Amino acid sequence: MTDDILKEAEQKMNKAIEVMEERFLNVRAGRANPRILDKVEVEYYGVLTPLIQLATISVPEARKLVIKPFDRNSINAIEKGIFEANIGLTPNNNGETIMLVIPELTEERRKEYVKEAKALEEEAKIALRNIRQDANNAIKKLEIPEDEEKRAQDRVQDLISKYNKIADEKLKEKEAELMSI
Repeated sequence: MTDDILKEAEQKMNKAIEVMEERFLNVRAGRANPRILDKVEVEYYGVLTPLIQLATISVPEARKLVIKPFDRNSINAIEKGIFEANIGLTPNNNGETIMLVIPELTEERRKEYVKEAKALEEEAKIALRNIRQDANNAIKKLEIPEDEEKRAQDRVQDLISKYNKIADEKLKEKEAELMSI
């Protein structure tokens, strides 16, 4: 019984770390990453449509994104969508493609991104603590001997310690990536 609870808790904790890593991808590091356009929605024939469904996005250089619409008539709508998404990039349109040049990051901007990454890590740790609480409550609901309950709760604590350490390591990696020039 406790093994099932622990297994479920570990799966949820692993998922919390995956979500944190996924959200880290949206924190810009001065290099072009098509993921920064994930939030961009374009009004296409009266319907808000994700940019990824309207164009191909490529990275020809380290700090440049090229967006090639499937329908050339949608180029102005795509530009408007990029402006409205407020991602801090100015689109340049040559009639067939849209280019986005990723500016060099200033020291101040890098520090802002580090703060953003720390906030994402804290959200992941909150999720981990909630998972621990749920697992401990589920263990308490089992009518098992007190010493078994204590052992199970210790194992849950070991799990959260392990995943907190993983979250810290992932944050350090992201911080190093953001602060490198």
